[in-house]
Amino acid sequence: MDRDRITFALPKGRLLEKAVELLLKAEIDASQVLEKTRKLIFENGKYRFILVKPFDVSTYVYHGAADLGIAGKDVIEEKGLDVYEPIDLKFGFCRLCVAEPVDISEPYDIEKLSFIKVATKFPKITDKYFRSKGVHPEIIELYGSVEIAPLLELTDRIVDLVQTGSTMKANGLREVDTILVSTARLIVNRASLKTKYERVKDLVGRIKEIYLSGNISK
Repeated sequence: MDRDRITFALPKGRLLEKAVELLLKAEIDASQVLEKTRKLIFENGKYRFILVKPFDVSTYVYHGAADLGIAGKDVIEEKGLDVYEPIDLKFGFCRLCVAEPVDISEPYDIEKLSFIKVATKFPKITDKYFRSKGVHPEIIELYGSVEIAPLLELTDRIVDLVQTGSTMKANGLREVDTILVSTARLIVNRASLKTKYERVKDLVGRIKEIYLSGNISK
């Protein structure tokens, strides 16, 4: 890893614009990642930005390909990698919820369940949650259109991220339990904390100051 360069892993999708806005307020211009291009690596002075899928941010940071990253708490928990997580960035709010068809014959009751069959792209979080409640889960991993699993009788229930709930309602589902509340977090590679201590400390401090001053929108 280049000792004179700080590399940020930034998530494609819904968190990206807020991440760029935050960095700009910290005097780090990453606006070029918003340009319509197929490029995935961008450089601006002593900063490099890599644009990756949200589920991959913590992997790049953990393995040292990036010094810092911005990732949702849901992804951090699902990956379970040992990264330093100094700041809750407060934006990108969503919930990881259990949902079921509104017309299901036996409505969800966690106190009465001993077994549950669910479709999700968060198998580790889902398994850990239900086992902590004394429920044995059968998990079917899906990575797109999880909402249709109950409609096709693949599973009775799903575990998925919810922001407004409109997609679930449109597909005849209702939320019945919340497993995790998620917001974006700043994460740091633990080796970079030592090898680039002064620069990383300065960056984390600048971002913390933005929140202490209230100069950020959620």
